[in-house]
Amino acid sequence: MAASMAAAARRLRRAFRRSPLWGGLSRRPFSSEPPPASATAVRDAFLSFFRDRHGHQLVPSASVRPRGDPSLLFVNAGMNQFKPIFLGTVDPRSEMAGFRRVANSQKCVRAGGRHNDLEDVGRDLSHHTFFEMLGNWAFGGEYFKEEACRMAWELLTQVYGIPEDRLWVSYFGGDPKAGLDPDLESRDIWLSLGVCASHVLSFGPQENFWEMGNTGPCGPCTEIHYDLAGRGGAPQLVELWNLVFIQHNREADGSLQPLPQRHVDTGMGLERLVAVLQGTHSTYDTDLFSPLLDAIQQGCGVSPYLGRVGAADEGRTDMAYRVVADHIRTLSVCIADGVCPGMSGAPLVLRRILRRAVRFSTEVLRAPPGFLGSLVPVVVETLGDAYPELRKHSAQIVNLVSEDEAAFLASLQRGRHIIDQTLRRLGPSDLFPAEVAWSLSLSGNLGLPLDLVELMLEEKGVQLDSAGLARLAQEETQHRSRQAEPAQERGLQLNVHALGELQRRGVPPTDDSPKYSYSLRPSGGYEFGTCEAQVLQLYTEDGTAVASVGKGQRCGLLLDKTNFYAEQGGQASDRGYLVRVGQEDVLFPVPRAQVCGGFILHEAVAPEGLKVGDQVQLHVDEAWRLGCMEKHTATHLLNWALRQTLGPGTEQQGSHLNPERLRFDVATQAPLTPEQLRAVEGTVQEAVGQDEAVYMEEVALARTAHVPGLRFLDEVYPDPVRVVSVGVPVAEALDLASQAALQTSVELCCGTHLLRTGAVGDLVIVGERQLSRGTTRLLAVTGEQAQQAREVGQALAQEVGAAAERLSRGSQDVVEAQRLSKDMGRLTDAVDTAVMPQWQRRELQATLKVLQRRANTAIRKLETGQPPVPLDRGSAFLPPRFVHLCSSLSPSPSVAYL
Repeated sequence: MAASMAAAARRLRRAFRRSPLWGGLSRRPFSSEPPPASATAVRDAFLSFFRDRHGHQLVPSASVRPRGDPSLLFVNAGMNQFKPIFLGTVDPRSEMAGFRRVANSQKCVRAGGRHNDLEDVGRDLSHHTFFEMLGNWAFGGEYFKEEACRMAWELLTQVYGIPEDRLWVSYFGGDPKAGLDPDLESRDIWLSLGVCASHVLSFGPQENFWEMGNTGPCGPCTEIHYDLAGRGGAPQLVELWNLVFIQHNREADGSLQPLPQRHVDTGMGLERLVAVLQGTHSTYDTDLFSPLLDAIQQGCGVSPYLGRVGAADEGRTDMAYRVVADHIRTLSVCIADGVCPGMSGAPLVLRRILRRAVRFSTEVLRAPPGFLGSLVPVVVETLGDAYPELRKHSAQIVNLVSEDEAAFLASLQRGRHIIDQTLRRLGPSDLFPAEVAWSLSLSGNLGLPLDLVELMLEEKGVQLDSAGLARLAQEETQHRSRQAEPAQERGLQLNVHALGELQRRGVPPTDDSPKYSYSLRPSGGYEFGTCEAQVLQLYTEDGTAVASVGKGQRCGLLLDKTNFYAEQGGQASDRGYLVRVGQEDVLFPVPRAQVCGGFILHEAVAPEGLKVGDQVQLHVDEAWRLGCMEKHTATHLLNWALRQTLGPGTEQQGSHLNPERLRFDVATQAPLTPEQLRAVEGTVQEAVGQDEAVYMEEVALARTAHVPGLRFLDEVYPDPVRVVSVGVPVAEALDLASQAALQTSVELCCGTHLLRTGAVGDLVIVGERQLSRGTTRLLAVTGEQAQQAREVGQALAQEVGAAAERLSRGSQDVVEAQRLSKDMGRLTDAVDTAVMPQWQRRELQATLKVLQRRANTAIRKLETGQPPVPLDRGSAFLPPRFVHLCSSLSPSPSVAYL
């Protein structure tokens, strides 16, 4: 018996490892049963089962753009949004902190990063870059192995009607090296549910031990597999459902420690489940994809999709069907969630997906121009009911896809022309220059995938300079690392064990309400109160809890209350100092405060000893705090001004601020024009000039759910939540009948703000760049910095005006003309790098470009003996606004402009 089981295990291991690659022609039904349920019905049945039969709360899918998780390019599993619960860092006032048993269907993207299926899509019948993950969760021991297994078995066999003899299960067989015993509990549960003993097999940690990453929560898992072959021979197994029992934590040293709380995390791919229930070997033959495949066939006029793979797929037609169908789903979902094709990170991955789809649609399917955009409505019709954001942003998705498709096709045509031109200059045995190939690539100017460039060269029998290309790639990597924003130091953290111990001891979250205790003096300045608190716990740099720290030791302090703002919501942490009560002459500097699961951890360097129980008094750095308040209120005004200028559908996509400057990311259809930038600044200046009151109040989160115009981000908000309203009391702003939130800035925000807008002084947008197609990053300064930026802009405008006047007078001397040309170059560099209004920078850059061109023309004419052409004031080469600006700045009435 043991030998036969071992042989079966070996067969199953082979079956498990090849299960993603479903073989054979795809359009082969399992039986002649009545038409199966639609994918929508399958999804709804899953959610209804857990809500109605087993009391689970249904939560919406998170955006595929990770929320505050820099380790991910995209959300790639249902558990991503619940990581704060697993790590113990969830805000205790948030709705998520109250989750006990929940279920949902999560949008997932696996392309780029650790989980990357991009290049496999199309080659087989099962890989996807976008898929839906059905999942149910139990947090804090709400239920564990027995209930999870029983519910899964009930759903699959009783609700979906899958024959029990087609299901196999695997469980964790232990890991002696890690000191982990076999999960016999899961094995016995499956046997008690009636699973045949020969269908219950154990595997090692590679197959049946789940880990979040190199460190963090982890645990054994049990998987349910479906046998595609049935009674027809050797098992052909495909994984349906993974049930993870999170009960350990992987420490930094590689050891495993038990978690303070246990959780259940399950995930089942909807596409694969639907394929099983609809009786097909391929996810592409389900009703999730068939409307798209039909639309592709009609739009391209190619032969119908037959589900062929490998050598049987002549001309790669069916592969192209699968690539286009999968990629347009991914593009639609990502753009709806605010991830647009761009030049780095997730946007760059999305750009590659779009261009891969264009290549297959045009080169294999012979699709007409604009074809990809025509598929978006099909995606919206298929997925829009489950994910309403697709319907909301459908027009934007079509526009972005169509524009990028057209741009890529134009680049492709231009790239072929450049290759032909380059080849005419090469000798028969010359390598194709790496610099030219790089300029054609995604990292260069035209955005062609390098593998496409290599293919185009291969078709012409030319070899690429691969060594040179590798060198350029390395230089690009080094350049990006220099240009990247410096990573913020993580600082001291409370790990899952420390947080669990605090919760076990019943330590309440830190009372940080004193951070809002400040007022305006009659003189107009701000008064910040001090805060007395007790030291509840001390931590060493490695996170160990201690009762005392010695002189010179860097430590973390947990207090019962604080007036320090801990970094969150895009606002930098407060800094300051604390003293022991009764010993005010010894200062303990506090450079930072961080929030961990509702507890505020203050970092400090102890000039003298400190112990648990000491009474301390906290003082924030008032200038630093006031700078943050000024920038945060300015950020709200900027958000409002952008909506006023660009339209009410304009959405914020992130921000960060400190006393020096603010950064604001906004969804845009196109780069802002100088006129729009200037209008945005004008709207902010108007609100600042009116010195309006800023109202702040905590209200029940439910009160904010349906207020027209209320601004909020894709974040987990506490309940109650703080509302910040400019010029209108919060109660009036939240009154549905008042429409006040449509007329002024009203946002959900936990930050610290000015009490009146006048203290902002001024706001100048000093930088703007495209993060990706559809996302613009703005940099702005306020107050005195803004005034200085305007003065710099005025001074540079005067210099450009003077240079234009010199050019208008002409020159009979080549040396003088060359000096003027160099001055133009110097001015261009100054305008490019100065801290000045961005709208003015853009106008001066356009002007200098014209002036530089005319100066170079004058030099060429002098060098060839031709007389230079004098310029007159009536010439229309300069922007009219610049002519007007220079006229108002220049003391000379005789200045002429191009």
